[in-house]
Amino acid sequence: MDESQKVSTEMVGDVALICIDNPPVNAGGVAVRRGIQQAVEEINAGGTAKAIGLYCAGRTFVAGADITEFGKPPQAPMMPELYDIVEASGVPLVCAIHGTALGGGLELAMACHARVALPGARVGLPEIHLGLLPGAGGTQRAPRLAGIAAALDMSLSGRQVSVAEALKMGLVDRIDEGEPRDVALKAAQDVAAGTLKTRRTRDIETVADAEAIAAARAMVKKKSPLLLSPVRCIDAIEASMGDFDAGMKIERAAFIECLAHDQSRGMIHAFFGERAVANIPEKKAASRDIGSIGVIGGGTMGSGISTSALMAGLPVTLVEVTEEALERGVKTITGNLDGAVKRGKMSAEKRDAALANLTPAVGLEALSDVDLVIEAVFEKMEIKKEIFGKLDTICKPGAVLASNTSYLDINEIAAETSRPADVLGLHFFSPAHIMRLLEVVVGAKTAPEVVATGFALAKRMKKVAVRAGVCDGFIGNRILGHYLKTASYLVQDGAHPDQVDKALEGFGFAMGPHRVGDLAGLDIGYMTRKRLEATRPAEERYGGAIADRLSENGWNGRKTGKGYFLYEDGKTLENPDLNAIIDEERAKAGITPRDFSDEEIVDRYMTAMISEAARVVEDGIALRPVDVDVVFLMGYGFPRFRGGPLHYADTIGAAELVRRIETYAQEDAYYWQVPEILRRMAEDGSTFADMNRGK
Repeated sequence: MDESQKVSTEMVGDVALICIDNPPVNAGGVAVRRGIQQAVEEINAGGTAKAIGLYCAGRTFVAGADITEFGKPPQAPMMPELYDIVEASGVPLVCAIHGTALGGGLELAMACHARVALPGARVGLPEIHLGLLPGAGGTQRAPRLAGIAAALDMSLSGRQVSVAEALKMGLVDRIDEGEPRDVALKAAQDVAAGTLKTRRTRDIETVADAEAIAAARAMVKKKSPLLLSPVRCIDAIEASMGDFDAGMKIERAAFIECLAHDQSRGMIHAFFGERAVANIPEKKAASRDIGSIGVIGGGTMGSGISTSALMAGLPVTLVEVTEEALERGVKTITGNLDGAVKRGKMSAEKRDAALANLTPAVGLEALSDVDLVIEAVFEKMEIKKEIFGKLDTICKPGAVLASNTSYLDINEIAAETSRPADVLGLHFFSPAHIMRLLEVVVGAKTAPEVVATGFALAKRMKKVAVRAGVCDGFIGNRILGHYLKTASYLVQDGAHPDQVDKALEGFGFAMGPHRVGDLAGLDIGYMTRKRLEATRPAEERYGGAIADRLSENGWNGRKTGKGYFLYEDGKTLENPDLNAIIDEERAKAGITPRDFSDEEIVDRYMTAMISEAARVVEDGIALRPVDVDVVFLMGYGFPRFRGGPLHYADTIGAAELVRRIETYAQEDAYYWQVPEILRRMAEDGSTFADMNRGK
């Protein structure tokens, strides 16, 4: 590619302008880097420019490195080398920041001799979200400009900083209004006139702050003890208190170490995965216009869905069966929006506008003119079928009819209408106004434009949509139902729920399955097991006896104060009655308990998860392995640094997974079966990553 297409220069009087034009986000790929180097060197060689103004065309300043280059052979100049060239320029260089200057973009700005920002600009060092740390001088220049504490906060949180805060920190020198070119020109002219001060960041001495370093290490040890990149990031920032070049060497070594680590590979896979799942067969179909939606049910899910839609600016008609239930739903929605204001997610004015968009109503007739209806009532097929039969006669032609079911057959629900092409599943995850995952469940007769509408709605609501086929539980809950059996088998066979949870939390899950069950409510699993009881094969070992006992005793977790654990005064304690129930159920089943190591617990649990995930791909319920990964990363607390179940499976290898399953099958040949897709992969050496790439 011709570098001149990405970077151009011009002279305006005695100052030079450099423009980066690499849409859509001016990523710092090799063409941009070479273009900047050539421009800086030519301007310096020309001998006529008194200052240089650097700016970007389009909607943003350099928004970061081109991460598609990660893992590929490096191409000179690399960012650290280029930024040294920028900083060493004999002609002082000032940049104009608009939009976002993130990662390598902010590092470029910090290598300049002065920084001017436009109103609304934001800066940040988000590399931590990819399992990395700033690798082009960010850990050395940010402390020199903004201080150790600010550099630690930015690089460990990855948050974006407003231009006002950046000015206060010292990351930018002033804020100017205007077009980026005009701001860059004025700043360069001020540099030439001596009215805008310039300096080389490497010449600034970092103010030592051992207290901030110690506090950061303690925070990382508590919040993310398994992650490498935060530790290496602190190491590099601490090194900024010494010689600049020595600190750069430490930063670079740490960056390369993290880039080569499985954690970074997992987090980069997750980053690209959120974008990959939007590539669906119905992508080219035109979505229907959604000017208003209706939500049936004001309970936890319905009120959460309504909140999310209102926050997206959509008018919502909330329907309930009684005024009392409707009042509860409106109260919950109001509380959710108030919470969003407190968290800084929306202004009080926007909350008031959202509430003005809410129309509470009793009776389905209020939905006659909405463009899309989301049913979010109790998970009973009979109730849902009755509702959809009525919606068929009430809703206008072309309205999309969606169910928020977590498990039930969308095709059976759609068959209650005369327009099954308009019906799909929109499985939100609780709390729906916070969780970003949305499974778009496509029925046998769902029209392509209806699927596209589901994805368009997700985008408007700032959610990540994943396409799913129809089966019991779709992608996530189908896999969940399978591997939770392993957790129950482990407890039946000798492990304690607390040990199982702690082993999996040590793997990276925020909470183990028993704590999650208590949080969600053990009655949910109980009802699911009872719903499926008649269809459970006689050969299948039943693992739900212990959980059944808890629910039958009324111990349904946090909401009752007791489940697998005891909940008192905000503390999670041991349930003193649990061990007796476990012992009784083991005795009934004739099981002699044995010890399990934490490693074996993790291996069995993850192997079960991977096995069913592989079958979900094999059955076409998920389009690709990455779709499974995104579902589990976004909706089930899977540790992001491991990239998702099937990305993690590739780190184990198909042959080893087959070996494990065949070993476990010696105990239970019905439950432990090798998926055919996994056996083929073991034979031909292919990976789930190959499938994501279409190989």
